[in-house]
Amino acid sequence: MITAEKTFSPHSSYPPERIGCPEELLFFDIETTGFSGAASNLYLIGAVFVRNGQWHLIQWFADCPEAEREVLSSFFSFLRPFSSLVHFNGDGFDIPYLEKRAAALGLPCPLSAMKSLDIYKKIRPLRKLLGLESLKQKAVERFLGIFREDPFSGGQLIQVYQDYLLTKEDSLFRMLMLHNEEDLMGMPRILPILFYPDFLSGTFSPQSAALHTEADLFGRKESVLELDCLGCSSLPVPVSWDHPSLEGVRFQAEENRLTIQIPVFEGELKYFYPNYRDYYYLIYEDTAVHKSVGEFVDRSARKKATPSTCYTRKKGLFLPQSEPCLSPVFRTDLRSKTVYGLLPEEPLSCPELPAYAGSLVSSSIRRKPGE
Repeated sequence: MITAEKTFSPHSSYPPERIGCPEELLFFDIETTGFSGAASNLYLIGAVFVRNGQWHLIQWFADCPEAEREVLSSFFSFLRPFSSLVHFNGDGFDIPYLEKRAAALGLPCPLSAMKSLDIYKKIRPLRKLLGLESLKQKAVERFLGIFREDPFSGGQLIQVYQDYLLTKEDSLFRMLMLHNEEDLMGMPRILPILFYPDFLSGTFSPQSAALHTEADLFGRKESVLELDCLGCSSLPVPVSWDHPSLEGVRFQAEENRLTIQIPVFEGELKYFYPNYRDYYYLIYEDTAVHKSVGEFVDRSARKKATPSTCYTRKKGLFLPQSEPCLSPVFRTDLRSKTVYGLLPEEPLSCPELPAYAGSLVSSSIRRKPGE
């Protein structure tokens, strides 16, 4: 087995304290001869960690097939001072692979006792929003403006490792170590990608709300509320996206500011009372009233309300909602998927406005089942 160590500076703007005590975090990555832990071998494990404010990198390399056991044992022993593993798709590949290799070699595996943070899983729901070409680590690095020397993928290096076992050429060894090293150094460097889930799942403080008129594609004028908010994090790269189900709702985020453009519905909508059995529907007024009042209406002008006729009508300006944050809740009809809330006369004074902004954001990035 060959062990290599070095120090480096990742120049990352994301405080590691956000994910845990820095000196208890261990970033790691593995290199293997295949995808199956039962039918391939582990030949390299690398780890990155912080000691006394300095970033360190250590790698364990199997310079012969028999060294796999020593590599795995050395890594497991090294884990003892750490409480959390940080990785990129380690929950999906690295950790299950190491567990299978440990079982095959008869080694006790301590991984299940440690906390796990998978950067890949944190950003997977945001791929479309961020416009990532893929969910590979290199794609995230390019999004953040990070570029590496190593041009190879792990799969391409399997043959390089086989050639190294035959020739022991130093150039092949350096190629294998460089790929793992850049994956490892890249992990703390891509931590700023976590500003996006932090920002999008955080709270928003509205700073201004302006109502203006725009023309749609057909030249029709519509009112739009532009809501400017402060978020809880600062984004490294600006992003913009559309709400997938609320037509016309658009988001722009830059640094710690979020702007939401919300089309305003102008017209008449219905508020549906929840306890329809307590109401009469007034046929000629097209509205529902409580039975205590409806008893005084002529029987020919009233009938028992049903869920779909138990409403009162209201004209005004309304904001679309993904979730009922602004109350009362209005609809075009009982089964309409989009619900609305009245546009407050003084939006910034509305105590429900921060929750409304947050619900628009969270619903815009929510993944559908199966995605």
